[in-house]
Amino acid sequence: MKVLVIGGTGTVGSQTVKELLARNVEVYVLTREPEKANQLPEGAKAVVGNILDPKTVRTVFTGMDGVFMANPVSTTETSEGLFAVNGARLAGVKRIVYMSVHDYDKALHLPHFGSKLPIEEAIKASGISYTFLRPNNFYQNDNWFKDALLHQGIYIQPIGNIGLSRVDVRDIAEAAAIALTTSGHDGKVYNLVGPDVLTGQNTAKLWSEALNTSVSYFGNDMDAWENMMVQFMPEWMVFDFRLMYEYFQEQGLKATSEDIERVTALLGHAPRSFKDYTKEATKEWSVIA
Repeated sequence: MKVLVIGGTGTVGSQTVKELLARNVEVYVLTREPEKANQLPEGAKAVVGNILDPKTVRTVFTGMDGVFMANPVSTTETSEGLFAVNGARLAGVKRIVYMSVHDYDKALHLPHFGSKLPIEEAIKASGISYTFLRPNNFYQNDNWFKDALLHQGIYIQPIGNIGLSRVDVRDIAEAAAIALTTSGHDGKVYNLVGPDVLTGQNTAKLWSEALNTSVSYFGNDMDAWENMMVQFMPEWMVFDFRLMYEYFQEQGLKATSEDIERVTALLGHAPRSFKDYTKEATKEWSVIA
């Protein structure tokens, strides 16, 4: 089986590549950066190209049985997704697994939530067998906040007080590989969630326990957060993420019991806990340091 992974050098995509290789899938990774071709795991084949380039769209899908698509957050996310759907359709690809976002349809005003709607609809209309994976906020996003956790004792992701059912990227990747390589998932939608409801406060508490030091929550002041983050991220991205975090603070993003039961059945095991992730990350960070 040949599978093209779009976004295969990113947080979810790179883990999905590993899961597919472990299942003896012939994996191809589309990347815009030639230097990343040398960083792929053994067995994965790099294809250098840009999904917004018609030459790439007309060639990269040829001979592929399946596609996993995880488009990065960008101002061109919808266009990239639609170009890819058409490339897959023209090449006769049999199956697409698309990574969307949990309950995106309840917050279509959020740029990187609403961008998923036309892509999902285009996939449905393409005639290609599909599975939609809709993950919650990733545990591994906290890797971006490592320095603040370790050196300042602050958890800076302003997720609020209502709570999110955050998910481990490894569960997303495992779900993607299962959906691509086994039957029974055509037309299915899976909300990929973790077992716990995590707020800013209890997330900071779990990091305190894992790091064996005091970690406090940055808080819900979005002006302060924006003023800090514009030093590290493009302004359009800070604006997008601010809207998202304000939504989390007002509405949360919680799983239902049915969501957890379905993801458990899909994976064949309970979704990984955030507490276990913090312990693993702490060990990894100490090795790197």
